[in-house]
Amino acid sequence: MTRPLWQIAAIRIIFFGLIAALAQMALVVADYYFNDEELGRLLIEQQVDQLGEGQVTNGSTTHYALPDEMDDLFAPGRGYFARVRTVNGIILFSACDAACEEHFLPRTIRPPDFWVRFIQPGKPLHVAGGGTVERDGQMLLVDFATVGDSEGLIWGVFWHEVLDHLVVPMSLLLIFAVGGAIVSIIAALRPVEAAAQAADTLDPLELGEGLPTGTMPREISRLTGAVNRAFKRSGDLIRGQRMLTSAIAHEVRTPLAIIKLELSGIDSPKARKAEADVDELSEFVAQLTALARLEAIKERQYEDTDLAQLCEDVVGAIAPWVLARGDTIAFEKDAEPTAMIVPSLIRDACRNLIENAVRHSPAGTAIAVRVTSGPVISIIDNKPETVAAKRPSDSLGIGLAIVERVLTLHGARLVLHGNGTGMVASIHFNTEIPT
Repeated sequence: MTRPLWQIAAIRIIFFGLIAALAQMALVVADYYFNDEELGRLLIEQQVDQLGEGQVTNGSTTHYALPDEMDDLFAPGRGYFARVRTVNGIILFSACDAACEEHFLPRTIRPPDFWVRFIQPGKPLHVAGGGTVERDGQMLLVDFATVGDSEGLIWGVFWHEVLDHLVVPMSLLLIFAVGGAIVSIIAALRPVEAAAQAADTLDPLELGEGLPTGTMPREISRLTGAVNRAFKRSGDLIRGQRMLTSAIAHEVRTPLAIIKLELSGIDSPKARKAEADVDELSEFVAQLTALARLEAIKERQYEDTDLAQLCEDVVGAIAPWVLARGDTIAFEKDAEPTAMIVPSLIRDACRNLIENAVRHSPAGTAIAVRVTSGPVISIIDNKPETVAAKRPSDSLGIGLAIVERVLTLHGARLVLHGNGTGMVASIHFNTEIPT
């Protein structure tokens, strides 16, 4: 099953956004990695801020405790040095031997707010620096130095810069970009969804204004307009074909009546056979005419009809013809359902199915017309036991085509299946007027 357009757009925006983020991350890391001065400055800033967090003020007394994450950093031999003192020169913390004093500013002078100097150029970093940190109204002077950066503190600098300048901004951008894209696509496709639902019920012969295109995006509106024009051409073609079929049927009826009249005056078995052929042809022409008239049905012709009474009338009217063909017919009802139908069309459809059952079964077949709840009308033929039942056929001629078209107009459906001794044709109705 295909995904909605908004999902496809969101996935692609996120995918390309992640690619852009990775490329930007690589540029940020490369920019800082090859800029030793900036990298050293950022490292000193980060470590001075972290060392300043160890200040503890109790009233007017200031104490200092090294932050837990830095406990092992200043062990001897690691190459990291630090000194924390007050502005009065009182040393609160020192991890600096006599050799490292040369890296820091003399204790006798007041240092600037921030300073950096490189002990040795290149990598790994050899840099010293310091700055002032204010905590709880107390000012601290913090110095830090690294010789070799054995613990890789610069990677913390990289991560901090990526987080500040890439992860947070890109996350906000992706959230708003994806959200905006989804909202925009859903809003733009809302009229398209409405047009798709309308297309399911669109009849080329009753096109009206066609599919709505007013609020659609221009590209989709052009496609919808092309679909409307295609529907219109199809409707014109169908109407033309049906007009031609109806005209031919009307023109043929009179010559057929004349031929039958002439044949009736001839006393010959061949003339009787020809009369039977003319009768079949006349019936075929009548069915063509009926098929052409179906398109004139309007909603106002639908009535709430008692299906049991309708079928009983059909059976009573067609019984003489069935008996004359050597078959029997009976009416059965398990319920008295009603449905919104055009009575004349459903009456003709039932009659057509009964005639098909008689014509496609041997003499002696018992025909039953049954009405059940649902509502459902079933035409059942039970062939004599000496005759094998035929399998249901999907092609029973133009009569079945007319029945199927009638049922389509009613929103009903025809189901054909075998019952062991014959065939059952069932009409399943809806309870509402079809649109």
